[in-house]
Amino acid sequence: MSRSLELASPFLRQRVRLVIDRPLGSAHPRHGFIYPVNYGYVPSVTAPDGNGLDAYFLGVDEPLNEAEGICVGIIHRRNDDDDKLVVTPEGLDLSDEAILGAVHFQERWFDSVLLRPPAV
Repeated sequence: MSRSLELASPFLRQRVRLVIDRPLGSAHPRHGFIYPVNYGYVPSVTAPDGNGLDAYFLGVDEPLNEAEGICVGIIHRRNDDDDKLVVTPEGLDLSDEAILGAVHFQERWFDSVLLRPPAV
């Protein structure tokens, strides 16, 4: 198991507080593409890259500076030790296809899969 997947897995189904450092509509600082979703990190967890554990915050169509929601999945990168949490507002149920479509703008460059918690 990758180090970032070990860090991310305990967050499944948990409430998570995020700092959004790349709000919806902002440009990537190095590559210039525009973020179609809010993207941030869990400030209390250091990922293998030395930054906070990254997260996509889906289901809100306005730019945010911070967010809180439920971790409904993990984008696991098989070719990069930099997995991402998928967090949504509580009660929002997105399909796998909707999640994968929302994160494709960035994940298309990686060998990524969506990991979801088993149904309860």
